[in-house]
Amino acid sequence: MTIRRLPEGTINRIAAGEVIERPASVVKELVENAIDAGARQIDISLVDGGRTLIRVRDNGKGMDATDLELAIERHATSKLPDDDLVNIQNLGFRGEALPSIGSVSRLRIVSRARGSNEANEIRIEGGRQQAVKPAAHGEGTDIEVRDLFFAVPARLKFLKTERAETAEAAAIVRRLAMAAPQIGFTLMSGERQLINLQANEVGDEGQRQRLSDIMGRDFIENSVQIDAGRDVFSLQGYASLPTLNRSQSTMQFLFVNGRAVKDRTLLGAVRGAYSDFLMRQRFPMVALFITCPPEFVDVNVHPAKAEVRFRNQAQVNSLIVGSIREAIGFAGHRTASTNAEATISAFQHQSGGHHRSHFAPTRPTTAEHGFREAAQSFAGFQAMSGDTSASEIPLNDDDADKPLGAARAQFHENYILAQTRNGIVIVDQHAAHERLVLEQLKASAQKTDISTQPLLVPEVVNLDAPSVERFADAAEQLASAGLVLEQFGPDAIIVREVPAVLAGAKIADLIKDLADDLETIGQGQSLNERFEHVLATMACHGSVRSGRRLKPQEMNALLRDMEATPFSGQCNHGRPTYVELSLADIERLFARR
Repeated sequence: MTIRRLPEGTINRIAAGEVIERPASVVKELVENAIDAGARQIDISLVDGGRTLIRVRDNGKGMDATDLELAIERHATSKLPDDDLVNIQNLGFRGEALPSIGSVSRLRIVSRARGSNEANEIRIEGGRQQAVKPAAHGEGTDIEVRDLFFAVPARLKFLKTERAETAEAAAIVRRLAMAAPQIGFTLMSGERQLINLQANEVGDEGQRQRLSDIMGRDFIENSVQIDAGRDVFSLQGYASLPTLNRSQSTMQFLFVNGRAVKDRTLLGAVRGAYSDFLMRQRFPMVALFITCPPEFVDVNVHPAKAEVRFRNQAQVNSLIVGSIREAIGFAGHRTASTNAEATISAFQHQSGGHHRSHFAPTRPTTAEHGFREAAQSFAGFQAMSGDTSASEIPLNDDDADKPLGAARAQFHENYILAQTRNGIVIVDQHAAHERLVLEQLKASAQKTDISTQPLLVPEVVNLDAPSVERFADAAEQLASAGLVLEQFGPDAIIVREVPAVLAGAKIADLIKDLADDLETIGQGQSLNERFEHVLATMACHGSVRSGRRLKPQEMNALLRDMEATPFSGQCNHGRPTYVELSLADIERLFARR
């Protein structure tokens, strides 16, 4: 077959296939254009998930008749004044969206330029353009996209259900709205209103309110603020405490110069920042805004502009990792308040419903005899004393004024009950001490002065040959962590020194767990990540074990160490180390409030 030029209509449909994948793609392009037009209110309507109708109305600067005709031509744009593809300062700049949409739908645009007394309308149907004509319309632009993909019906077979397409469009609108808190947004699906975001004042408070509206109040209340910079790059936003996390990464939002992106490299940096705090398959919640001069980032490397390329990617990654870790470190022992809410819900569930019926009287009692006689007949009533103290541990007033309070009791040989001025704190002693040991190991490793303890009798641990080889390869790295060992034949290693904090730990169990770690983490992670993984496993074996009875002074010492140690609100696996219940929370459990 000889080479030939494709017809214009076919060219436009091919372009549409790159730009317009589904109704949400149309919503994204049209809303981005409205934002670029300086709109302060954007209203989106969908019918049938966007198949039948997509309407986007804005009160931006609008277009005159000449602009309308040019707007529907391919590669026509108002956003590259100097034809400079490096200095891009708008969301939409390629000039492909409107002609691509018009080639696969019935497109109608009505617009009136700001300050003009005239409005105009233009229509395109399956790529066939009609003449511009006068219309009635206020300032701004109204775009209707009807019968999406009617010109290429095969594409309709690949669309999902109405609910799924609507949900994807709503997700797009929320992402765009997060970066533009000064703009009001509404989204209607048929007669249902899915989004109603009021325009906020420009600034930190407006951004905080918009994030709260979209990501939830729990996120704002249980996150740390990020405000950092490095050379030409700056990073602002919020990152959740490690104990506020999700089973999926859908609540991770990244923006570069106001553009929402789903960049795998940047998401990898977020994952690295939390690698020391979360268990696998748990994801933090973040909303991070990266800004830099346009010439330091290429936003034109992905057809949908969802990925970007930085001139210095390593510097950006380092900024993300370092800023998040530093902010979480400043949060100290703080943990997510949602843990207390979950605890209260669990108590209420256990005390509700059929549980109460166990104590219901079997027949009515009179005011004269009933309750008093029933109380006196209770087997333990007269044996109860007037002493209401929680335990035999005396209450130290100074400790009670501290964030984690004063230890009052230990129960089930693993949980410490502490009393504060305004409530109680329940601490998982093993999880808390595990974090303390890890932070001690990390601090010592940074100073290269991990205290070690030689074993009086070096311990030989039998392993399979591949594990022995992995230990031999990692021997130098393990020695820098305070664990000195060497190969002892083809199927064993001999341990000669351990970190001092691991004194008394079961060496064989530690080595077997480390063998599993070395096999699992492999070479896919950075040297630093593997090193921290090793330290975390060692910390687990060097911490106070569940089932160990603690003395009052030991419990209080643990509480004070937690207050002074960064990241102590969660263990090495991302679980909370303590739950705090206010007196008001407790009173609600007993219907006192």
